[in-house]
Amino acid sequence: MSLIEAEIMCGIIGVVQERGEVAPFLHQALKRLEYRGYDSVGVTTIANEHLYIKKEKGKIDEVHKKLNLDDLPGSIGIGHTRWATHGIPSMLNSHPHFDCNDEIAVVHNGVIDNFLELRSELSARGHVFNSDTDTEVIPHMIEEYMNEGMDLKAALRRVALRIEGTYAIVVMTTREPDKICAVRDGNPLVIGTQEGVHYISSDIPAFLPMTNNMVLLLDGEIASLSASGVQIEKLSDGSRVQRESIKVSWTADQAQKGGFPHFMLKEIHEQPEAIRNTLRLRRDSIVKATEIIQSADKVYMIAMGTSSHAAMAGRHMFGSLGGVLPICELASDFQDSVYDALSGDDCILAITQSGETTDTIAATKYAKHLGAKVIAVTNVVGSSITQSADHTIITQAGPEIGVAATKTFMVQLTALAQIALTLAESNRKMDRDIILRKREGLARLPEIVSEVITRNEERSRMLAGVFYDKPSFLFLGRGVSVATANEGALKLKEIAYNHAEGYSAGQSKHGPIALVQDGYPVVCVVPRDVTRNRMIGNIMEMKARGASIVSVVEKDDQEVSGLSDHVLEIPAGVESEFSPMPYVVPLQLFSYYVALRKGYDPDKPRNLAKSVTVL
Repeated sequence: MSLIEAEIMCGIIGVVQERGEVAPFLHQALKRLEYRGYDSVGVTTIANEHLYIKKEKGKIDEVHKKLNLDDLPGSIGIGHTRWATHGIPSMLNSHPHFDCNDEIAVVHNGVIDNFLELRSELSARGHVFNSDTDTEVIPHMIEEYMNEGMDLKAALRRVALRIEGTYAIVVMTTREPDKICAVRDGNPLVIGTQEGVHYISSDIPAFLPMTNNMVLLLDGEIASLSASGVQIEKLSDGSRVQRESIKVSWTADQAQKGGFPHFMLKEIHEQPEAIRNTLRLRRDSIVKATEIIQSADKVYMIAMGTSSHAAMAGRHMFGSLGGVLPICELASDFQDSVYDALSGDDCILAITQSGETTDTIAATKYAKHLGAKVIAVTNVVGSSITQSADHTIITQAGPEIGVAATKTFMVQLTALAQIALTLAESNRKMDRDIILRKREGLARLPEIVSEVITRNEERSRMLAGVFYDKPSFLFLGRGVSVATANEGALKLKEIAYNHAEGYSAGQSKHGPIALVQDGYPVVCVVPRDVTRNRMIGNIMEMKARGASIVSVVEKDDQEVSGLSDHVLEIPAGVESEFSPMPYVVPLQLFSYYVALRKGYDPDKPRNLAKSVTVL
């Protein structure tokens, strides 16, 4: 679970309107951004040439109950929900942060690498700091520049040129009480436009109930928002940027729970439609990705977290179908693993849900520096990764609010499957009838996944009641199902806080089997593919040592079912390369219901955020 996919991130909202009090909207917008962080929350408005401030550590509902975030005057304001990176969660460390005279308010996402140097310089000039955050240097620097006679936008430009790191900064001041200024480099900001009111946020759902007109703010750009309009300039030279607005196709309801108790469960149920939409990707976009891959000497897949499991499965798809066997690397370790052995003849597939995963972005920049081509697979239009990629494939999951990725995993696999099949068509190493069968099998997956959810939801809930108090789990698979096992284990760790390991079943005899004793839960992913007979042998080895076997199996696989204590059934006829897509669904549901049984909120797992924006 945006820079990185395992990235740390915070939620930013800013609003400037002609009239009316803005605080209630800021509060609700932050609720829609709470998936980006929930250590603390703060809101600041301007009225009567004064900053009105409410902020505190804790989740938004807790802070609102204590402080009433709606009760602030003014038609201009900014807000922030935090995932702590510098400084513990506390009232003083929560955003917004202010200058010495409480005239300038700043919210910020990212990390300022040289903040200690800047803080020391400002302290020597008499500035007093109240927090442990890197962000607090920003309002004090703006104060310095405005005291020299600069306006807010000019002062923010100077700050942006001095700080080092990644950032999305939104600022307002009582000295210019009718505007908000913002700048970004490496962290997302989007602008919502509506007659008489403009919004700026770290993500679209914040303002989606009010407008679906969005303008992208790109890296190296600075924006000034007033009630009457938006101006965007290049940070480097101040030249004006003219950019058309984009109509967001999501509805406000899509970004809400839609009657489900949690976003995670809603998004599990949305997976068939997400697959169906991603199957409609433009053919020319897939073909272009294929051409880049075919012209490459070496092909790497880089990703983090759930996306890394998509890469593992994608590697099998590419190898089995497309005749191309990529090298899979964790983005965080990529630079340390390839030893400058990249060249302009190589290709990188960077897979990231948010497009803001810091490790993945750093790895792509390194690859680009060495001349490699980059293909980005992401779910977010205009995200940072799209700015540096040679080609981008935008998956069609729609908004994913739950921190634990579900439907974005599905659409990443759907996109990779289409590339693999197009590679197969291009290199002509596979019979056309087989390719057609595979394409038909891929097209059936929305219905198959829908059936998997219907068939297994209650069964997964029941199994959660059986196993919720087990402290440790082993998830096993072979071939492409190793990716499924790893993703199942990750979901259980993320939201239910169980120790869980995903392993190759063949490797399980070399260590993990030592954990197994009477009643120890071993979850086995057993599609009817070339690995099935060997998986049966591994199940028997685990049973001989007392394991309680839960198998995800094809319907009517009597042999595997007979060896298992519990089964979760998948419809017959799934093409083996695509098996992770339906086979992971019962494991998502199982993790969700284990978390509920243990009393945890699956949408807000501790210590995690939707995207990670620091290394």
